[in-house]
Amino acid sequence: MFQPSAPKTRLESALYILELIYHNSVRAIRKTHGNAAMSILMNMLQTIIFVLAFYLLFSILGLRGAALRGDFMVYIMTGIFLYMTHVKTLSAVVGSEGPASPMMQHAPMNTAISIASAMISSLYIQVLSLVVILFVYHAAITPISIQDPVGSLAMVLLSWFTGAAIGVVLLAAKPWFPTVVNIVSTIYQRANMIASGKMFVANQLPGFMLPFFVWNPLFHAIDQCRGYAFVDYNPHKSNWEYPLVLGIVLFMVGLMAEFYTRKHASASWSARR
Repeated sequence: MFQPSAPKTRLESALYILELIYHNSVRAIRKTHGNAAMSILMNMLQTIIFVLAFYLLFSILGLRGAALRGDFMVYIMTGIFLYMTHVKTLSAVVGSEGPASPMMQHAPMNTAISIASAMISSLYIQVLSLVVILFVYHAAITPISIQDPVGSLAMVLLSWFTGAAIGVVLLAAKPWFPTVVNIVSTIYQRANMIASGKMFVANQLPGFMLPFFVWNPLFHAIDQCRGYAFVDYNPHKSNWEYPLVLGIVLFMVGLMAEFYTRKHASASWSARR
């Protein structure tokens, strides 16, 4: 505690920051449950419940024929996995420690490490859940075939990145408008139950309904993911460039806004939450 701080090289500083991000990511994973394994299992269970609920919904309403030719469960999971990754990452980033958090009293800790840890911990849990669920379905129920696994995984990462970018913007505004940010975050996550397009095929969407969905980066990521996953589907009403550019812009704006907020933060702001 009272040891003098020796100057470090750039490599040593980078390794030290990575170590801080790693330990804080583990802390973020264990936040929902004392046992890290139980935290991951609970997330898997939530994803499985979502998949089964949509499977029963489509089966009862007789909408399975409207889906793509191929494995119907893969069609559902391409929507559920990307939706869960997007909203869970957004929620994790918005809920991470801000500039007025007591954790920021520790000298090595800062908001950049907190944001990076929230992003990495959320990605770790979601990707691990995805791999385990797909493996169990492939091994125990029926073999699955994905046309382009690399492209499909890239769309998962794109949904993760856009969720993190939107979360950083909301996190920067949270100390100023905590109640408004919580309401906006909740509305956005609930709206994406429909606006993400996971319940239908984008190519079958009428032209007059497109403006209600094309603004959403998750809509593009899910539709492009299905294009990579299925041989017989070629998405015409979406692209991966839009969510990528939008995510980069929002991430940069969020970081600049967060830097401004950090400079004007006050310890009394925590009482407003």
